[in-house]
Amino acid sequence: MKNICVIGVGYVGLTTAACFSDLGNKVVAVDISEERIANLKKAILPIYEPGMQEVVVRNVESGRLHFTTSYEEGLKDAEFVFICVGTPEGVDGEADLRYVRIAAETIAKTMDHPLIIINKSTVPVGTGDWVSDIVKETQPKPIDFSVVSCPEFLREGAAISDFYNPDRTVLGSTDRDAANRVAQLHLPLRAPIIVTNLRTAEMIKYASNAFLATKISFINEIANICEALGADVKEVATGMGYDKRIGPRFLDAGIGYGGSCFPKDVKALAHMANVHGRHPQLLHAVIDINDYQRRHVILKLEEIWGSVKDKVVGLMGLAFKENTDDMRESPSITIGDYLHGRGAVVRGYDPVAMENASKIMPYLNLAEDPYDLARGCDAVVVLTPWNEFKNLDLERLRDVMRQPVMVDGRNLYEPEIMQGLGYTYRGIGRGYNGSNGKAKKK
Repeated sequence: MKNICVIGVGYVGLTTAACFSDLGNKVVAVDISEERIANLKKAILPIYEPGMQEVVVRNVESGRLHFTTSYEEGLKDAEFVFICVGTPEGVDGEADLRYVRIAAETIAKTMDHPLIIINKSTVPVGTGDWVSDIVKETQPKPIDFSVVSCPEFLREGAAISDFYNPDRTVLGSTDRDAANRVAQLHLPLRAPIIVTNLRTAEMIKYASNAFLATKISFINEIANICEALGADVKEVATGMGYDKRIGPRFLDAGIGYGGSCFPKDVKALAHMANVHGRHPQLLHAVIDINDYQRRHVILKLEEIWGSVKDKVVGLMGLAFKENTDDMRESPSITIGDYLHGRGAVVRGYDPVAMENASKIMPYLNLAEDPYDLARGCDAVVVLTPWNEFKNLDLERLRDVMRQPVMVDGRNLYEPEIMQGLGYTYRGIGRGYNGSNGKAKKK
């Protein structure tokens, strides 16, 4: 059993704290928000993540997991301290490191014995060296410490599974012994462990996310070409995915990526490249294509009506992806704002994200379920691929709509089936060649 302190109990921090305690370690999780800590002590989580509450409750009851606002309590017996604070997007696309700085300074002022400080937050290349300098400069008296980069690769909605079944663990440090000790923490996960230097470890994280975002933008570009040429992007993606050099994952055409990672990480990497005199043309194209996909949804509605003014449009799904309540960079925000700004009445439904969505999109008329959402609508736009939406009674949905128009931003349904049910249907890249909703036959 190791003594671990985790700074920050957001998405990454809570997963790290809960799962390391579940592996038998003693973990103290620290956050400056008194409300958040008080809620966690009552088993009220700040995020929605399937299975997380059970893991938290189990380890709190076992005495292995504690929550506090006190750095002193968190660091008292700690051997390892994970920095898991937010790094939001800055004005020019750079990562905002103010919370990392606060965490590093507070650790330095509080620590009274040697520590291994582990950067878990996604941070720009060079941050590990920067954190080391901050700790040295802030310590009241010199105490030995090491900094290790250990970037996270957790998917929202599958965080617990990803923690226990990682593809790899990446560690970077100038102190090989410290990196090896952190590697020992991860041995129970039985995954390959890559030990390298700080900057390379930090770059692996950015390069990985940028590549996945590139796959998404690539297939969306192909989808838009498919629409012009009468090909079906779903079948194209299937055919591509059988090639082992390509693989099937992240080839689902739709409304683009969102969330807390891909948008800011691609921009941050492009910013780092620009600052150092490089020209990240591919990264800029990835960003531009992703932005266009959201406008593409509106263009489909305007193609049908000419204008969205006075139309009632239901947004089916509000979170940026399924199995989360995270609204960060969700396409629903851009699409909803556009519709509202052009005079449409915007309705919304999501299984778990409506409370968060209503804070960001106060104009939303929230519905109780998908059928309530569709009632009286001129169109329904599918934005999040929740399983709940895959098995709807589509005839019932059609019958409560004012106009049976659907823009399927996630390609959940088949065009021929939807047309057979009487819908005016538009998917993404589903072989349109004209306005009939399916590929023309020669």
